[in-house]
Amino acid sequence: MSTLLIKHADILTLDADNSILKNSSLAIQNKQIVAIGDIAPDFSADEIIDAKNHVALPGFFNAHTHAAMTLLRGSAEDLPLERWFNEGIWRTESALQEDDVYWGAALAACEMIRSGTVAFSDHYFYMHNVARVAQEAGMKALLAWCVFGSDFASEMGPTTLALTEEFVAEFQNSAGGRIQTMLGPHSPYISAERALRDAANVAHKLGVGCHIHVSESSEQVANSYKQHGKSPVAYLNALGIFDQPSIAAHAIYIDDADIEILRAKNVTVAACPKTHLKLAMKTTRIVDLLNAGVNVALGTDGAASNNDLDMSQVTRLAALLQKHDTGDATVLPSMQALKLATRQGARAMGFSKSGVIQVGADADLILINLDKPHLTPRHDLAANVVHSAQGSDVNYAIVDGQVLLRKGELTTLDEKKIMREAETRGIRMAQSNLAQTQKYQS
Repeated sequence: MSTLLIKHADILTLDADNSILKNSSLAIQNKQIVAIGDIAPDFSADEIIDAKNHVALPGFFNAHTHAAMTLLRGSAEDLPLERWFNEGIWRTESALQEDDVYWGAALAACEMIRSGTVAFSDHYFYMHNVARVAQEAGMKALLAWCVFGSDFASEMGPTTLALTEEFVAEFQNSAGGRIQTMLGPHSPYISAERALRDAANVAHKLGVGCHIHVSESSEQVANSYKQHGKSPVAYLNALGIFDQPSIAAHAIYIDDADIEILRAKNVTVAACPKTHLKLAMKTTRIVDLLNAGVNVALGTDGAASNNDLDMSQVTRLAALLQKHDTGDATVLPSMQALKLATRQGARAMGFSKSGVIQVGADADLILINLDKPHLTPRHDLAANVVHSAQGSDVNYAIVDGQVLLRKGELTTLDEKKIMREAETRGIRMAQSNLAQTQKYQS
């Protein structure tokens, strides 16, 4: 049982009162925060961190990503959504090998830990390899094995709902509770109706939710009404996909009736503002969703569309976009934006004791170095973190009391080896796509 003492930190607790503690201390024992402020003199720490000129806050919970898509970073640039899928990503992914997912997810883990992400909700293939990465890295994760449920993208490997069920049974609550699972039907526009019904039934049987892409474009919504007489949200609800608490990624093109379904079914909307900007996808109605009582969390999406996995940047963009699109500079203030990126993501991912700094909470937190020109002066710590801080300002990352990043250095992963492997594998996949394109054009 390890113990950790953090001294002299300013603390953004993100509790119900938005408490800010100055020059305070944190004691961590047996994965949890056991004391804040005055620490008992007989508390014996295995490690003491002097956090002077640092702010402590809950670590980021990335609520929607495709971790192994780091291998595709920069491979499909400046394309509209449909061409990005059809000419770029899906062709390149046809060369995906099982071990590629391990190395791509390991690269993502390095990047996420370095920029303050302590947990991620992944939706991809060969997820046992992502579970292996989460175990080795020391991160928390909610893992959903993507199932297409049609012949549209059969190149994605031998994924079946039965294999997914085996994965959930094996990895739910594994790694000492650090790994949770969901079902991962891709979307209502790719997955066949029967496959979606089957996924809903399996999710109900296993007592887990579904992580699914929803209403990413106006065309998807129009096609849903044409084919099913319902919006994508209403269609999925009718099939039972939302009968367990689930995650709806993107949910950009939704109406008020959709919002009410999401609220009533306890569905979390995972907004990914950087991807939405880059692929010209419009904006998730975060403020309207929050006002209606829907849990909203933030995600990076994959590095193939976002290009990085920096949640501090995502949090900033979420706040700025809502202010811009509503014409109201008061919406999504810094404290609330941080809660979307931390506490509300933790809730969506099934880590109810994370996302806040208080006694009894899981010790999933980060320390940001404030001793930087762009973080001076410190009039408003929350605003500094949201609107000024960069991922590279994170100096410590701690999960369940284990230090994963110490003074800017990773402690659990061989970063250089991972980068070499990922570079080789990513180039191989991109060259395969180039060869396919040249063959098609000839």
